[in-house]
Amino acid sequence: MRAGNLDRTITIQSFASGVDDYGTPIEQWSDVATVRAQIVQASTDEFLAAFGETDKTAIIFRVRWLDGVTTEHRVVYAGKSLNIREMKEIGRRKGLELRCEEVRT
Repeated sequence: MRAGNLDRTITIQSFASGVDDYGTPIEQWSDVATVRAQIVQASTDEFLAAFGETDKTAIIFRVRWLDGVTTEHRVVYAGKSLNIREMKEIGRRKGLELRCEEVRT
């Protein structure tokens, strides 16, 4: 994976929930890593769903290998939050291909 192709910056976040000192539930996303990435493919699809018209933005990112990333994490790119739907290992832990999706209604 050539460094010149990794021309975007993304942040990988994990969801954490807990209780503060006053007993109030806290649910927040916290940053796990900020990494360089390559956009392999980006597309937007519009379709009719049971609850009305919706569009779905799908972006595939390639990053260097990062241990511990799962579909429970999300990616923040250009101010948008995208859920990780699928991950593929590139080579033998040389990189990851993250298939992410943003759904708007």
